[in-house]
Amino acid sequence: MEENSDVGVGHGVSQQLVEEVLGHAGANLSASLDRLFQFLRIPSISCDASYAPQCRDAASWIADELSGIGFAASVKSTIGNPIVVAHNKEANGPHVLFYGHYDVQPVEPVEAWSSDPFEPSLKEQPDGETHIVARGASDDKGQLLTFIEACRSWKAVTGRLPINVSMFFEGEEESGSPSMEGFLDENGGELAADVMLLCDTYLWRDTVPAITIMFRGILEEEIEISCASRDLHSGAYGNAARNPIQVLAELIASLRGANGEVAIEGFYANIQDLDEERRDDILKLDFDADAFLRSAGLFHSAGDSAYSVLEQIWTRPSCEINGIAGGYYGDGLKTIIPSSALAKISFRLVPGQDPESIQSRFRDHIRARTPADCKVNFTGLGGSPASVISSKSQYLSTARAALKQEWNCEPVLIGSGGSIPIVSMVKRRLGLESLPIGFARSDNRHHSPNEKYDLSSFHKGIRSWIRVLAELSRCATDRPPMLAGNNTGADQA
Repeated sequence: MEENSDVGVGHGVSQQLVEEVLGHAGANLSASLDRLFQFLRIPSISCDASYAPQCRDAASWIADELSGIGFAASVKSTIGNPIVVAHNKEANGPHVLFYGHYDVQPVEPVEAWSSDPFEPSLKEQPDGETHIVARGASDDKGQLLTFIEACRSWKAVTGRLPINVSMFFEGEEESGSPSMEGFLDENGGELAADVMLLCDTYLWRDTVPAITIMFRGILEEEIEISCASRDLHSGAYGNAARNPIQVLAELIASLRGANGEVAIEGFYANIQDLDEERRDDILKLDFDADAFLRSAGLFHSAGDSAYSVLEQIWTRPSCEINGIAGGYYGDGLKTIIPSSALAKISFRLVPGQDPESIQSRFRDHIRARTPADCKVNFTGLGGSPASVISSKSQYLSTARAALKQEWNCEPVLIGSGGSIPIVSMVKRRLGLESLPIGFARSDNRHHSPNEKYDLSSFHKGIRSWIRVLAELSRCATDRPPMLAGNNTGADQA
């Protein structure tokens, strides 16, 4: 198709043209869904090295799709799974960098799935919704494809995009992104842009979009307590020998106070409570804490009672025990005192908390309480600081306007109790602010059996990104304009 002169001029695009692009996306939704099914069939599980070939297949699949719509796409090697980088720089105006991840979580327990987790299926629901069921349907393959399909429709209707777009997709997000920092250090110049977009977040409600502006950081630790040199007969050594499971249980219990607060010395040093304006914004969201807990089969908040549930999960740091193992746990009873016990512990961090400092405080806390005849071994499993995105950004206000057009309501600015390390990484290394705009629903079962993505969310996601790209073309930028047809490499000086 010939290039349309109404697009890519840096002064915004006409509403009529936007409607044409939206119409194309709707008319070709079935083809978009077919591509998503192809993508979902690739079992790109990053935490299991035996799936490394499938991760490479997923990276190649994305690169081929992007090349097919005119992006200069390449698959770049890392110390782990490859990263896909693609550019389409032929417009004036802003330059966005879109991030996503093509890797997925393991599927176990596979018997809990209603169908093959890597053979996607459409399941109609009593409420009229249709679920796309497969591993990665929502986290993150379906979400990232909404952006690619939005670009596809712009290209099909106008021959070009309304702004400059680069993309990069990693294959280790579900494994802590071990290759990402080195990749950014080596390739940061190629990823220079005005703002980063990502789509690994949630709607506020099923019909209310959200932009996530607060992410907690994370610190992950493994602790092993060892006592005797071998497992001991509990009759022969009972009372006389330290039991590492009991020791570990007492150490774990010492991590929390009576009101649910974290009891590690200095844990809350340097953090600040929310200002009144931000706290009022949270209260205005009219969050139903009781319904939130009931949805998980719970009735009482276990966190610091001085804070609301929403404040606890968005704005306060936490300490959680993610797994514990030791001794015999098969059928029947094996009467031993085990020689060791192990726990995996994670901390969610807020601004002002440095992962290395919290790690040091945690380890000092444990060492100070470890009794005689016990050895403690720590294994760090990674960490990243919290991120707060400025609410004053012109890109944020522009994206909010685009979402309001599509959803017919004001989008909500929310926090996330989870962590997306890439947000803090690109801020530190590339100086880029982010716009996390996701279309997942709270019941999408991320990381669980029967993960799903609502077909309506997939469609609305594509439409939303079409509008966001159009609105961003109205933003001013201090960068010099791109030369037409320059689709490769970093921005020109």
